[in-house]
Amino acid sequence: MRIFILNTGGAASYMTVFIGVSFLVFACLLPPEALASVGGEGGHSVIQNIALSMVTASLLGIIMKLLRQPLILGYILSGVAIGPIGLGLITSQEEILTVAEIGLILLLFMIGLEIDLKRMLSSGRLVLLTGALQFPLSVLAGLGVFYLLALVNIGPGQGYTALYSAIAIGISSTMVVVKLLYDKMELDTLPGRITVGILVFQDIWAIIVLALQPNFANPEIMGIVHTFGSGVFLVTAALLVSRFILPKIFHLAAKIPELMLIVSMGWCFLVSLVAAHPLVGLSMEMGALIAGVSLATFPYNLDVVAKVISIRDFFITLFFVALGMQIPMPEQSVLLVALTLVLALLIARFSGVFVLLHLMDAGHRTSLISTINLMQISEFSLVILSLGVSFGHIEHAALTPVLWAFSLMAVVSTYLVGWSHPLQGWLSKILVSLGLQDLGHAEEKICQRKEHPIIILGFFRIASALIAELERSHQHLLEEILVVDFNPAVREKLLAKTIPCLYGDISHPDTLHHAEIEHAQVVLCTVPDSILKGISNLKLLRMLKTLCPHARLIMTAESPRQAVELYAAGADFVLMPALLAGNALVSVLEQAMHGMMDGMSAEQRNALAERSEILAA
Repeated sequence: MRIFILNTGGAASYMTVFIGVSFLVFACLLPPEALASVGGEGGHSVIQNIALSMVTASLLGIIMKLLRQPLILGYILSGVAIGPIGLGLITSQEEILTVAEIGLILLLFMIGLEIDLKRMLSSGRLVLLTGALQFPLSVLAGLGVFYLLALVNIGPGQGYTALYSAIAIGISSTMVVVKLLYDKMELDTLPGRITVGILVFQDIWAIIVLALQPNFANPEIMGIVHTFGSGVFLVTAALLVSRFILPKIFHLAAKIPELMLIVSMGWCFLVSLVAAHPLVGLSMEMGALIAGVSLATFPYNLDVVAKVISIRDFFITLFFVALGMQIPMPEQSVLLVALTLVLALLIARFSGVFVLLHLMDAGHRTSLISTINLMQISEFSLVILSLGVSFGHIEHAALTPVLWAFSLMAVVSTYLVGWSHPLQGWLSKILVSLGLQDLGHAEEKICQRKEHPIIILGFFRIASALIAELERSHQHLLEEILVVDFNPAVREKLLAKTIPCLYGDISHPDTLHHAEIEHAQVVLCTVPDSILKGISNLKLLRMLKTLCPHARLIMTAESPRQAVELYAAGADFVLMPALLAGNALVSVLEQAMHGMMDGMSAEQRNALAERSEILAA
């Protein structure tokens, strides 16, 4: 059981919740005609419904924040609360859904802005191959599961419903994943980078689905060719305009902040209107994606994102509230279908992420954590299914189980990502017991010596700089070093330099025993506690004092207080990166005050140009 200790920052949060609950109780006591009379007729009723939606979304959004749940779940629950199966305050959500479609266009515009094709192509094979193959493998796995379940008359069914359901489970939630990894400070780890890379590829696959979606009902070759041709034409035209015309326009608009927002929105809706033209035959959402991609490498990209995001959040909130209003009273059959979607999701992620990464020697840890990070259904999937309903491909009832599965996994993934490290350790032991060996169990041909005087536990920025310095001036010491780390990319680069690297988690005593750490003369950990997972420098030190009592132990601290604790626990030396940086800056300031900084900077630039590190990026 997980117990949350809520630090709400004072009485203000409780007051907000109290006011919101009081409002809902008051609204519930009023008869429907009383609420309707407030809004009047015509357009005023739309404004009233939007206002009610935003107030409820604000309340439940704060509650979700206090409970550490995804905000999207709160928005959907808002729609349920004020919709037909809740308080019945809004019985017709069509008007809100029409307005909320603006949020879809802006959402896809923002997603396009984040797709940097050049950066994506420069990623390693773990990202490129897994990202390219994950979605089709997940869809095929989903279709296979749904076909088998249909034989016993359970699951979403067959035909278009099965296809759309398989597409839905093939895409993970960028919004949920990035937020959770950011809070855990794991975006810059190898599993974090792989996860984000796969999410980018999923967005590209979603673009392809959106391009093909109008032809699902009539999949003729000429129709598909026309759709792709229109997409290529629109992308080419948008890129040419963004290359030769838009820079001048944005340069003028940049001088007036509000004009920058208007020009950005104008470009988004212009490409959307062109895409929706009958001669082009695409959707406005597809046009918004193309408009975003055309500005992804633009000099004003960050400024555009900063200005559009607040408007997007308003409309996208309405979209998810409207989706919640469409959820009918839960029935046993609907919940059963939702659970089959969750089952298919688990199988699809394992086959589409873990299997691919493991085949590329990513190791259990990286493969499992990346898989666990992606255990959701994307809000983008809800967009695709909503469009499928509007195209007449599927019934509206097919959207309901996906909504339930989306909500369930949005909550569950919060705990899965939060406990990903102990969870992967448990799953790794199961896989090993089933005969699926980890990288650490493979024979290390390069480790011909059984004893290594110097053992480096964990490999990050400081260790990378240390190896570079040893290569430059103390190459003889490289022969004495053994590195223990669970990053397969680091392991591959170290072995290429003939530096022994044992794959394993330094928080496990078995890994340290396997490294024969009892024979080491010097053991150092240069990874700070903010990067270490499952252990701290202090806990590691206490473990090392038992395993190798005669070795000199060098640890790392991020503050003087941590350094004092490490020294008190028996560390022979404590590395403090902030202290070393401060000492180096004193010399820099002295040089700057005496006008000698140019020579120093030139010397450093030359040194950096010749420097080659394992973690250079």
